Formats: sequence, structure tokens, C-alpha cells
Amino acid sequence: MKRPAGPSGSGTLILLRHGQSEANAAGVFGGWADYRLSPYGEEQAADAARLIAGTGLLPDVVHTSLLHRSIRTAQIVTDRLDRAWIPVHRTWRLNERQYGALTSQSKRRIRQDAGAQQYQHWRRSLHAVPPPLPGDRLALLRADPRYACLPGEAIPSVESFADLLTRVKPYWSDVPAPALAGGATLLVAHGNSLRALVTLLDRLGERALRALNIPTAEPLVYHLAPDLQPLPPGGSYLAPDRARGAAVAVAAEGHV
Repeated sequence: MKRPAGPSGSGTLILLRHGQSEANAAGVFGGWADYRLSPYGEEQAADAARLIAGTGLLPDVVHTSLLHRSIRTAQIVTDRLDRAWIPVHRTWRLNERQYGALTSQSKRRIRQDAGAQQYQHWRRSLHAVPPPLPGDRLALLRADPRYACLPGEAIPSVESFADLLTRVKPYWSDVPAPALAGGATLLVAHGNSLRALVTLLDRLGERALRALNIPTAEPLVYHLAPDLQPLPPGGSYLAPDRARGAAVAVAAEGHV
């Protein structure tokens, strides 16, 4: 299949949030807890591969977080594209936001207990920080072998969105960005780590950031100029109407 040409000298970045996870299905905060894909999430990942295949934008390299739901989604997509052989980079820097004590808690119950304003502030503001992960749970996380190469203090007990931006930015600048020219890169991560990347790519202010929601398993394609400016800004979803409706549903999580 012939690959469609992007703008001259550009690279192509395919952003993909993992398919529906067990946490998404249960309506709880996933954070750094290692939830797996639900059966529906596996179907979503296969459908994302179908959409990507239809564009001819076959990725040359994949980036994922260290969490199973991101890794498994990438595996399904690359298998369906017959690209299981391409290089894969995995990093904790693409992990979901560390939600601290909210991790594995019901979004609906947290909204009821804390109030709608505080709930929304924790979810979507730039600097709000929920209560930290309790010490015993943090100790278990820091003992996880996937993080053995990191000093304990690098594994946060909680993060604001600004903290997440600080975590994601150096990886984006040092690893995927320099290798983009002329190729296609698939980056499979999480709702908030992808919101961080979109914030960096489109230079979003806090008001636009609050309104940004990333739906599960909807490929979002950016063509980037050599200076990494999006052409056009905002990228484009491969199934825009469906993605728009799914993003509205993400915004409403915890409300019903």
C-alpha cells in the first residue's frame, strides 16, 4: 500500500490512547495502577489498527508507557498492521498521571464526596494536586521491578498536570521528536500523558487544556514540519465524528 505523503520535510506522529481498560470500564481512576485492557478495549485496539491501515501510514517505530494497557494496545495494533518487527521504546515518562490517593477510586464517588468543583479541579486544572498515595502503596510501587532503574524519589506519590508536563517533555524532546523526519511514529499512551503531548505540540494555554479530552483508541494524526510545528494545528482524528462523541463522554466521566 502506498504511503500518503505529508507536507514536504515533515514527519508523522500517530497518537493513540490505549483501548478501554478495566479501570475505564469500572469508572475508576487508573493512574499508575497496572490495569489490563477489557475485552472491548482489545476490540477497540484492533479497530484502531484498521483505521491506521486505511491511511497507509504504517509506523516505523513505536513508543509506549510501562503499563500493560498501553503495551497491549500497541501489540495489537502492530500485529494487525504486520509491523510487529519494528523497534519499540518503552518509558515510565509516558505513564498515566499519578493520581495519588484517587488511584482505583470511583470517579463518581469522588465527585460526590469532594464536590463537583473540586473533582473537576483535580481532573483538569494545571496545578491542582489530589491527596498523595499512602506510604504503603507508594512503597509497593517503588519496589516494582519495572522501575528498578529509577531512584525512589523519581516515582511520585502524586502529580499535578504541570508535574506530568515536566515528566513528559524531556522524553518527547530527546527521543521521538529528533527521529520524526520523513517517517511515521506510533505513540501509544494514556489520556493525560497524551494531553501533555498535545499541550506541547499545540502550545495550549490553561483554558484550552481544561477542555481537552482524549478518547480511548481513536488515532490522532499529526503531520509535523521540521521545526515540529503541527501542519495543521490540532492534528486530525481518523474517525472524527466518533472521536468527538467519545471525547464528550470522557469529559462527563463521574457525572452519572
